Amino acid sequence: MTDAVPAKSQLIAGRILSGLVILFLLFDAGLKLASPETAIKYTPPGLGWPLDVGTMYMLGILLLIPTLLYIWPRTAILGAILITGYLGGAIATHVRIGSPLFSHTLFGVYLGVMLLGGLWLRDPRVRALIPLRTGASA
Repeated sequence: MTDAVPAKSQLIAGRILSGLVILFLLFDAGLKLASPETAIKYTPPGLGWPLDVGTMYMLGILLLIPTLLYIWPRTAILGAILITGYLGGAIATHVRIGSPLFSHTLFGVYLGVMLLGGLWLRDPRVRALIPLRTGASA
């Protein structure tokens, strides 16, 4: 059974995890929108999509909107779903170009675990959807 209100320690841990993810995603989206030339300069070559200002703006907006949805508690679940999709595309791109596994390819997985873990810790609705079982299950 899921508590209606998370324990204070759960809430703090969830906010910290979510805050770290939010800071990273806002930085990433902000860089793509405010300085697309810098984002292009530090993007790995051979991704298979155009490295131009228009693409950076599009990626920045596609990341900023779900991040803003994730920040607002009423739409946090929708934001998390959309960000997870974005991260899935990033993971697939890194797999396709043969990026290093633990530092590049799985970075989206690490971010996704923090994203959903932070939401799970702070939102009882998510804990009801994704219950973690302890002990023997029937």
